[in-house]
Formats: sequence, C-alpha cells, structure tokens
Amino acid sequence: MTNAPAPRSGPLPRRPTPQCPRSAATSGVQRPNVTGWKPAPPRTTPTPATVRRGPGKLRHRRAWGAAAPGMEYVPVKGDHVIGIVTAKSGDIFKVDVGGSEPASLSYLSFEGATKRNRPNVQVGDLIYGQFVVANKDMEPEMVCIDSCGRANGMGVIGQDGLLFKVTLGLIRKLLAPDCEIIQEVGKLYPLEIVFGMNGRIWVKAKTIQQTLILANILEACEHMTSDQRKQIFSRLAES
Repeated sequence: MTNAPAPRSGPLPRRPTPQCPRSAATSGVQRPNVTGWKPAPPRTTPTPATVRRGPGKLRHRRAWGAAAPGMEYVPVKGDHVIGIVTAKSGDIFKVDVGGSEPASLSYLSFEGATKRNRPNVQVGDLIYGQFVVANKDMEPEMVCIDSCGRANGMGVIGQDGLLFKVTLGLIRKLLAPDCEIIQEVGKLYPLEIVFGMNGRIWVKAKTIQQTLILANILEACEHMTSDQRKQIFSRLAES
C-alpha cells in the first residue's frame, strides 16, 4: 500500500488569467487632447464648386462638412426650406435639406401634378418647399403646395442665381418683419431672393457681379453694426 503524498505547505499558485486580445481599433489608441484636438474631415466631404449652366448663368453649390455652431438644422413641421434634389426613387424625390437625413418629396406634391402631368424635376435642382411631416420617428416629408393645393411661391427655383448658407440665427434675423438689412439690400440692385429656415439663401441680381456682392453682404452683415452696414451701402450706391 503506497503512502499518499504529503500536503504542500504555503499558498497555492494562482492560475494565469486569460488575456483578451486587443483589437486593432483600440490597441495603441491615445485619447486626444480635447483642447487642441480637431477631428479629421470625412473622406467623402466634397469641396465647394461653382457650376455654370449656359452663358452668364451662375449656380453655387456648396457642400457642408462638420456644422459650426448655429448651423445645425432640425426639421420642424411648417418650416419653409431650400433643398437640393439628390436622387429619384420611383415616384419619390430625395431632397438634401441640411439635416441628419434627406427629406422625401412626392411628384404629386406640386401644383397641377398628376400621374400623366409630372413636374419637371431633375437631380441637382433647388427646391423651395415646406415640411408636413417632421419628427424624430419618421422621415421628413416635404411638399411644394399649401393647404389649398397652390404653389404659393414654392417649387423648383430658377436655374441661375447663387445659393449659399448662413447661420440659423441670421436667417431668423433676416426674416423678422422689422429687419432693416433686407430693406437696405433691396435699394442697391433689383433682386430676387429666397430664404430657407434651414439656413440657405438663394439670391439673383441683374449680373453675376451684383449677385456676388449681395451674397457677400448678407453673409457678413451678421457681424457688422448698423453704422458699418450704412457705410458699405453708401459706398456701393456711389460706385
């Protein structure tokens, strides 16, 4: 009969704890210094471009990357906005309105549109319309008619003109009934202008030079005092 081994004295050795492999996404990653860190731009961010359509016609198409403070837009039911048609899927147009997702626009949402009489809307066209559906649980939906079925100024915006973006705060300021800026701008040159609550402005003057001047003034007026604006307007009126 063999003798049983004597019990070992001292603490038992610990079994090694298995180590989970570090993934490529987390291995070696250091947390950036928040104060001076700037995120890299998305790979697909397009650069601003100016598109000419025919002699003397100017359309400015600007793509927006990371939104600056005051530039983010959340669709609100009833808001009138300027959108860019990005795709057509069956009877529905997809419209970029500057939000987190595109809005849908039916071809029947135009004045006089029927199954036989469809509106002439192409990818890249500018659309002025209003939201009838806008909440976090559903895709935003636009129309280009009012409650009476009339366009009332909505629809496809003209091919020539200039589209640019300003802060949402400036849009609200320009749309105020007592805004002096629009009255002063209207005295400079004859113009057509459309304001979108999503921060987009479309403007058209008699010449390309006048159109660019008006756009520059509207973009800069947010940071100018009343006296500075009057000085600029007086110089332009004399030239």
